[in-house]
Amino acid sequence: MMDAGSASNAKSQSRCPLKDQLLQKRNSRENLDRFIPNRSAMDFDYAHYMLTERKGKENPTSASPSREAYRKQLAETFNMNRTRILTFKNKPPVLVELLPHDFTSAQPSKAAKPRRYIPQTSERTLDAPDLVDDYYLNLMDWGSSNVLSIALGNTVYLWDASNGSTSELVTVDDEVGPVTSISWAPDGRHVAVGLNTSEVQLWDSTANRLLRTLKGGHRSRVGSLAWNNHILTTGGMDGHIINNDVRIRSHIVETYRGHTQEVCGLKWSASGQQLASGGNDNLLHIWDRSMTSTSSPTQWLHRLEEHTAAVKALAWCPFQGNLLASGGGGGDRCIKFWNTHTGACLNSVDTGSQVCALLWNKNERELLSSHGFTQNQLTLWKYPSMVKIAELTGHTSRVLFMAQSPDGCTVASAAADETLRFWNVFGVPQVAAKAAPKANPEPFAHINRIR
Repeated sequence: MMDAGSASNAKSQSRCPLKDQLLQKRNSRENLDRFIPNRSAMDFDYAHYMLTERKGKENPTSASPSREAYRKQLAETFNMNRTRILTFKNKPPVLVELLPHDFTSAQPSKAAKPRRYIPQTSERTLDAPDLVDDYYLNLMDWGSSNVLSIALGNTVYLWDASNGSTSELVTVDDEVGPVTSISWAPDGRHVAVGLNTSEVQLWDSTANRLLRTLKGGHRSRVGSLAWNNHILTTGGMDGHIINNDVRIRSHIVETYRGHTQEVCGLKWSASGQQLASGGNDNLLHIWDRSMTSTSSPTQWLHRLEEHTAAVKALAWCPFQGNLLASGGGGGDRCIKFWNTHTGACLNSVDTGSQVCALLWNKNERELLSSHGFTQNQLTLWKYPSMVKIAELTGHTSRVLFMAQSPDGCTVASAAADETLRFWNVFGVPQVAAKAAPKANPEPFAHINRIR
């Protein structure tokens, strides 16, 4: 027996389930009783046909074999061999195309990119006697006028890639030699020559004339050079980095002090906003033009200490402005990738040998590195996976220097074995091939002497 309260509760409970059931039915996927057909899913035309045909089948009339065969074929074509009239489930949802058929048919399938052929031997070999075997120097550069400059002892030679001709730019005296660094200005005409006595000479390669000598900046040899428009940045054994404005008489306009040993790597970013410097103190610095100071030495933006050997090899990525690759010496052997905005190390790869130089492919996401003992090879890496694409051998001593042709296709390598080799490692893109066709279709491994 229930009291009034319990009765009212029971009454309210008896009402709620019905409401809940309605909600449940409304939210359920199929609200069908299995004995009640779903009218929305039924084909009434077919049902009418089946019912009327059934009457005829109860009283069959004689038909010819050909007419009966035609009827069966027609029924099969129009899917009229079904036996069920009533439908108890919803129709399956209609497949919706993600893209219109006309659009997909108009777009041809993208063909797989063929794998580029990479020659395993050098395209050309030049003799380079008296090339100084010194990891900390930078003795080769390829200018925008397609002329390669290389320092052999006290002499700077120019090799014109358009016709294969060789000329001598300058031979310095023993008192100031040997030449310790060389770098083309952006115009491809003027070239800077660093000397063992802390001086830097500026030459006009077209007129074969000395324009001026920069003095007073360093106390010892200048082993690294980098141009940023009219600013020539010099790095010395004294650990100092100096910006020189070559247009004015008092050329020293800025000084960077952060290295305690020789500065052996200098590279400006493509934007000219950031400078990367590597030294024999195992340090890598990132300097920013926005932090420049004319009254006191400029403070670095990032001081990166992850390398465990000298940092000479530096290369700014051509397709990502704030990505820098750096390579360590024999005690480090690593290529590291940096976000120069944040100073974060993005990746580090142990190459197994001294990293002497780095170059990015201007046309593909690839990086080329040159190495020392034991294989003295050039290694082509796929970025960012850093999978080895090719290893190019031929040098018999460490590959100290690399330079890239203006079209980005050919790489020159100079090694302590006193040879200069040219590699068609970055391919010949159609645009680059039209812009700068090769003018020397000579056989591979063709040997010439620079002097």
